[in-house]
Amino acid sequence: MQDEGLVPTRTIDLQAGRRAFLRSAGLMAAGAATIGLTGLPEQAEAQELDDATILNFALNLEYLEAEFYLIAAFGRRLLDGDTTGNGRLGGVLGGRKVPFKSALVRSYAEEIARDEQAHVRFLRKALGDAKVARPGINLATSFTAAARAAGLVGAKETFDAFANENNFLLAAFIFEDVGVTAYKGAARFIQNKDFLEAAAGLLAVEAYHAGEIRTLLASRGLFAQANAISDARDSLDGTTDLDMGIGSEKSVNVVPTDANGLAFSRTPQQVLNIVYLGSGASEASFFPRKLNGNIA
Repeated sequence: MQDEGLVPTRTIDLQAGRRAFLRSAGLMAAGAATIGLTGLPEQAEAQELDDATILNFALNLEYLEAEFYLIAAFGRRLLDGDTTGNGRLGGVLGGRKVPFKSALVRSYAEEIARDEQAHVRFLRKALGDAKVARPGINLATSFTAAARAAGLVGAKETFDAFANENNFLLAAFIFEDVGVTAYKGAARFIQNKDFLEAAAGLLAVEAYHAGEIRTLLASRGLFAQANAISDARDSLDGTTDLDMGIGSEKSVNVVPTDANGLAFSRTPQQVLNIVYLGSGASEASFFPRKLNGNIA
C-alpha cells in the first residue's frame, strides 16, 4: 500500500434501429410495459415504465458520474448546454481537481471523465425533447456521509474525496458498481432492441470503468476500505446480501460475479437508496432534491 492514505479532517457535525434510437419521437413511441416496480415507493408501483423513463433514470446517474470525474480529472463541470431539460435544473456543490501523483491514475481518471461526458451527451441526444435536466448534485457533504456509513471516518470527521488519489479511488468505488448493476437490472424492461443494444454498450463501458477502479484499489492494498464501502452499499440497498468488495491480498475479487459467473442486478429502488444514502433524499445525499424524471 502506498504511503498516501485517507485524509479525514476534524470538523463540526455536518447537516444530517440505432437511427430510431436517436429520434426522440421514436423513443417516445416505443412500446411501454406496465409492471410493478419491485421495491419502489407505493405511489410508483405499477406505473407505466417506458424506454424514455428508463433512459432518463440512467441519465440522472450519468450526470452524477460525469460531474464527479470531470471535476476530479480536469477541474471543470459539464457545459451548460449539456445540462438542460425537463424538471428542475440544479447546480453542483463541491469538488475540485485531484492532485494526482501517478500519471497512470490521472490517465484513467481523464479517460473515464471523457466517457461519462460522452454518455451524458449520447443519452440526451437519444431522448431529445424527453430528456431531463441535471438535478442538483452534492459532491461536498455526500462523500462524508457515505464514508461515515462505511466507518472510514468518525462521526466528527469529514472525508475529502478530492484530497488525493486514494480518496478519489474510494469515492469512485461508491458509484462504479452501482452503475453496472443498475444497467443490468434495467435491461429486462427495455422494449426496443436498438435501445437495448445501446444500453448494453453503456453497461459494458461502466463495467470496464468499475474493473479499472477495483484493480487500482487492490493494487494499492485498499482492501479493508473498499470492502467497508461494499458493506455500506449492501446495508443501504435493502435486505439482500449481493454486493461484493475487492477481496484480499490472498484472494482478489476484481470481477464480482455470482455462481454462474454473472453480474448481479439492482432494482431502481435499490439504486435510489444508495445514491440517496438512505430511503429518501436528504441534504447530505448525492441528489439533495432527488432525481428528475418518473423514477425519483
